[in-house]
Amino acid sequence: MSDDKAIWPPIDPISAGLHGRCPRCGEGRLFSGFLTVGKRCVNCGLDYSYADAGDGPAVFVILIIGFLIVGLALWVEVTLSPPLWLHLLLWIPLAVVLCLTALRLIKGVLLTLQYRNKAAEGRLDRGE
Repeated sequence: MSDDKAIWPPIDPISAGLHGRCPRCGEGRLFSGFLTVGKRCVNCGLDYSYADAGDGPAVFVILIIGFLIVGLALWVEVTLSPPLWLHLLLWIPLAVVLCLTALRLIKGVLLTLQYRNKAAEGRLDRGE
């Protein structure tokens, strides 16, 4: 039996990651749940066992969304001086929605970039 030697067209990893698509074919779903990576692509059969984003997406989300929310909250406080309950009513739901949305998008992009760049765990070069 011969191996499949199909040549996959180049896929933009940013676009595929933002849409939650397979990094090899660009058609299959990357996620089986909201943040759970699937076992394999149903379209091309790519095994997603390589996919490990670690804490990278969470760090990016905390830094980006935290900067936006705190900046907006400070601006609203200085210009309008609303009561504390209004701050809580505005910023907590906005932070939750933005963080969950950004977490899925950034995780998809990091996983597709990991596939494109053939990123793997570091290995020691023993010079053999």
